[in-house]
Amino acid sequence: MSTNFLEELVAEWYEYKDYIIRRNVLVGKRSAGGHECELDVVGFHPESRHLVHIEASMDATKWEERERRFQKKFSAGITCIPKPFAGLLSGEEPIEQIALLVFSPKGGGQTLGGGKVLHVSDLLRQIVDHFAGFRMIKKQAPEQFPVLRAI
Repeated sequence: MSTNFLEELVAEWYEYKDYIIRRNVLVGKRSAGGHECELDVVGFHPESRHLVHIEASMDATKWEERERRFQKKFSAGITCIPKPFAGLLSGEEPIEQIALLVFSPKGGGQTLGGGKVLHVSDLLRQIVDHFAGFRMIKKQAPEQFPVLRAI
């Protein structure tokens, strides 16, 4: 289980869409122990060959501070993401990197640390639109996706 609601939401959504998901991926092993950082959610869609790295944040820090933190995680992702998917990737798949945010302070932009900014309200809109119009019994999120079922 992911450590926060946003990570759980995005992991369930991509897994529902047939992505192979890795959560809380530790990267940059240090010689003295520990790791440089943790990647929140990484997904790979075998059919479309789409590789995505999502960093979810509920903080409200200044944009400059976020820029630095997301840059570190997205840089680590570019170098380290192929390892959790060894044998599945050709090595040529580009990585779509997304900063999923709840709060966007003044001065925020469309990118953060090299990744695309996605506001949680836009993700929720995608999810609600997907399930809208489905008959409740016929097309609801399966039981293994409790957060999607709640939405």
